[in-house]
Amino acid sequence: MKLLIQNVAQATIMARVVNRNRLWFDGSRMRSKSASSQDRPGSSALRGNPRRTREEHSQETAQDYVELIADLIEESGEARTVDIARRLGVTHVTVGRTVQRLQRDGLVTAQPYRAIFLTAAGEKLARESRRRHEIVVAFLQSIGVPDAIAQSDAEGLEHHVSKETLAAFQRHLKKKG
Repeated sequence: MKLLIQNVAQATIMARVVNRNRLWFDGSRMRSKSASSQDRPGSSALRGNPRRTREEHSQETAQDYVELIADLIEESGEARTVDIARRLGVTHVTVGRTVQRLQRDGLVTAQPYRAIFLTAAGEKLARESRRRHEIVVAFLQSIGVPDAIAQSDAEGLEHHVSKETLAAFQRHLKKKG
């Protein structure tokens, strides 16, 4: 099929359409882009899959943002782009783009030059993220990791431990005390 693309806008639209409808090959058959139940995080079917890594990074970013937004609202009654940028050490443009994605995902509400607020889904994700963080920190501290290091390490680990590992951390903590 030949297409005549006459300008950048048409090229951008075509790239989005192609990307949205692309197929990927898993070694045995062609599959659509949408993930099946066996393709969910933690599945052995996706180990080493760069697409899974991107999706997990995107989820990690969303979790960090909603957790921070919840913290800012708790501390000062509102979460502003400038405050998020300052805390994360990124530009306001980066925050703006991420907030747009979070809006699209139904996690936050925001209007230009106004505060950012969590939706019910965003509040739920923030609570879950905070709880995972607390469990990982407590586990690390229980095995002798100093507080400051446990807090820092938990920031990376909390996004990558499976539900099974998290449950094992909780069992360890209950046994310990």
